[in-house]
Amino acid sequence: MSEKTAAATVLFRIKRQDTPAAAPYWDEFRVPSRPFMNVVAALMEIQKNPVNTAGRRVAPVVWDCNCLEEVCGACAMIVNGRARQACSALVRDLAEPIVLEALSKFPVVRDLMVDRAVMFENLKKVKAWTAVDTTSDTAEAGPRVPPRVQALNYQLARCMTCGCCMEACPQVNRRSGFIGPAVLAQVKLFNSHPLGQPLAPERLEAIMGPGGIAECGKAQNCQKACPKQLPLTQVLADLGRQTSVRALTGWLRR
Repeated sequence: MSEKTAAATVLFRIKRQDTPAAAPYWDEFRVPSRPFMNVVAALMEIQKNPVNTAGRRVAPVVWDCNCLEEVCGACAMIVNGRARQACSALVRDLAEPIVLEALSKFPVVRDLMVDRAVMFENLKKVKAWTAVDTTSDTAEAGPRVPPRVQALNYQLARCMTCGCCMEACPQVNRRSGFIGPAVLAQVKLFNSHPLGQPLAPERLEAIMGPGGIAECGKAQNCQKACPKQLPLTQVLADLGRQTSVRALTGWLRR
């Protein structure tokens, strides 16, 4: 049995912020240790008894979560310096003190909860949807998709919009309007499917503008940070080629 498992409590150091405009501060809590406890379970223990290590009763820590099985992406936060899902971060695998911080690339709502609205606004910019109704009263089969395209699209459809790739990307910062790898992956997904291809030219035009593919610095941090291991570097390379071809053919048509 490891020391972590045998320990009666686990120390958490949490960066807190009472309001979006308030100054951040640190709070420490000791949480009773349980086998296979994850970070979300530890935060629930703090919520039940929000007494810090100084013996002072404080407001419960605020965080976001939903599915608890690494599907929704809501519980993304920085755990010991790394952006990841709190629901799949097991306490036994983490060094103490376990340091929790909100994602830094999004506005903080309170404590560990952030506002990821910018990602959803950018999805609107690139029209990350299909423009046709797939329901039909006919017996016609749907469009055929080659197996290799199916395989890639299945991977890209697993994106949780968690923001881990945005957190790891050095090009996503307050001085840049870069839309980020998660949104670009959805451009690739919808452009690759027959039902999404009618809007493909508009999506490519959108990512050729400010904040688009040209602002990618090719750091490749996004793929390493992605909890679903999406092939983001392949996506960025493919979109780079497609936008270059579109820009060249547009110039030739003048």
